[in-house]
Amino acid sequence: MIRRKLDQIIEGYLMQKKAVLLFGARQVGKTTLLNSFSKRMGLKTIFLNGDEPDIKALLSDYSSQKLRMIFGNSKLVVIDEAQNIGEIGTLLKVIVDYIPEIQVIASGSSSFELANRASEPLTGRKFEFVLYPLSFSEMVEHHGFVNEYSLLENRMIYGYYPEIVSECGKEEKRLKSLAGSYLYKDLLMLEQIKRPKLIDKILRALALQVGNEVSYHEIGQLVGADSITVEKYIDYMEQAFIVFRLPALSRNVRNEIKKGKKIYFFDNGIRNAVLGNFLPLNSRSDLGALWENFLISERKKFLNNEDIQANSFFWRTTQQQEIDYIEERNGDLYAYEFKWSDGKNHKFSETFTKNYNVKSAEVVNRENFYSFIHKEINL
Repeated sequence: MIRRKLDQIIEGYLMQKKAVLLFGARQVGKTTLLNSFSKRMGLKTIFLNGDEPDIKALLSDYSSQKLRMIFGNSKLVVIDEAQNIGEIGTLLKVIVDYIPEIQVIASGSSSFELANRASEPLTGRKFEFVLYPLSFSEMVEHHGFVNEYSLLENRMIYGYYPEIVSECGKEEKRLKSLAGSYLYKDLLMLEQIKRPKLIDKILRALALQVGNEVSYHEIGQLVGADSITVEKYIDYMEQAFIVFRLPALSRNVRNEIKKGKKIYFFDNGIRNAVLGNFLPLNSRSDLGALWENFLISERKKFLNNEDIQANSFFWRTTQQQEIDYIEERNGDLYAYEFKWSDGKNHKFSETFTKNYNVKSAEVVNRENFYSFIHKEINL
């Protein structure tokens, strides 16, 4: 069994008289993770699935006395797909306030639904975590660096969803299924999503623009929608853990792009499934985009899995000077350029290095990328 990094972190926050909220896309392994540490800690656990009508009905009319009867002598209560429970925020508040001997964990694939419903009632009463697809680092711990490095091309093409990693064969068919019904399910349940086909068009446009600055107006022209609708749909996609935004850094230089953004996919496999492109790396024209998406998504997983606070950006000027990725930690800036080849002759923009207090500027390639995606310090 592949142990998740977040497993260890969440364990340290249990039994502190607060609810634990676990977010993450469907099929990233939330239920498996919760089962794992409940067994390891030896806690009597009750699992309740908010997708089931009888569970929704059971938890819709409650009191602390009724909840005690439902939970029995369980010490850990897990409510999966908790966004489907109507008054989930108030329900969790009652458990925290009136049954403090029980640890409750609510998990959901819809952060906009669960977070919105639980936020106000649980003010000061919750810890929040996000589970992403498996990471390179987690797989290194599972079966060693040499084995995982040998699968690098496979991971860049098919990604890190647990089902794809653990079930070899038929990756393309499995990914197409994941990129369809599973990931879209929460989006399609929203009343604001009135044009399901528009989701596919926008995702395809985003997949083709990985590594490039994104314009809502330009995407709107491509897909036949106004920029406000495009931005709204992308916001929902981000909250469903399909894509994430990387903002532009703009503080010192007059001709910097000030409100720019790039958009990446949390998983390379999903991005490739959206495009229907599973060709090997040596046959692809988008190798640079795949490498960039892989590295930035892996770095995002690492920061999350290690509970490290950092701000992430890209940088670009109107004169086309650009830096792929910048990370701000404890007030220091670390700049990175991504090259599939060695990139030894790459020179960082003097406009950037002279106008910012840059702690280090490094090129990340196939030889040294593990340091970038696995360590808190610079290369």
